[in-house]
Amino acid sequence: MNEPIVFIIDDDASARRGLTRLVRAAGMNAESFGSARDFLASERRGGPGCIVLDVSMPEMTGPELQEELCKDDYCMPIIFLSAYGDVPTAAQTLKMGAVDFLTKPVDRDDLLLAIRLSLDRDVENRAQLTERDSIKERIKKLTSREREVMTWVITGMLNKQIAAEMGISEETVKIHRGRGMQKLEVDSVAGLVRLCEKAGIALAEPGR
Repeated sequence: MNEPIVFIIDDDASARRGLTRLVRAAGMNAESFGSARDFLASERRGGPGCIVLDVSMPEMTGPELQEELCKDDYCMPIIFLSAYGDVPTAAQTLKMGAVDFLTKPVDRDDLLLAIRLSLDRDVENRAQLTERDSIKERIKKLTSREREVMTWVITGMLNKQIAAEMGISEETVKIHRGRGMQKLEVDSVAGLVRLCEKAGIALAEPGR
């Protein structure tokens, strides 16, 4: 896996250099940008990371960049830095998923703690995302009939009850159920429920 990177975005060159030195002195990789647009124009990295982001910047503010990044399915953890104790902005950015909102001049230990928590969160989030994508790929392998049977299985119904609902034989239900379980790589109803919960989806509404 790629080494985590801390992306520092601040239009104040002196602050940017100081933050970059601090992060690197703590043994972490850091890349800095003078504006939100420079960051957006940069090459996307596939590995884990977090963003240390100034609130007030020309052209595009920190919260505006957060909003832009969160349009995607996945948003890297963000730590906001502000020269002012802006409570409404802090509340809004935290509501949108920011890890922390720190006031400048920022305390060194507070910032490094927030960065480490953010990097840990990003590693965990990426692992969950990878697992979710894998589950969705398995679900795509189901035939329409297998998928329909599995939607009834997940409700806890017995094979004979599913057969009656679908108007097919119990033996046919068993065949579709067995193939579906095999494709989804689960061996119980509880496992099927957990699988769907991890993916954050429902197979479908029964009978549809």
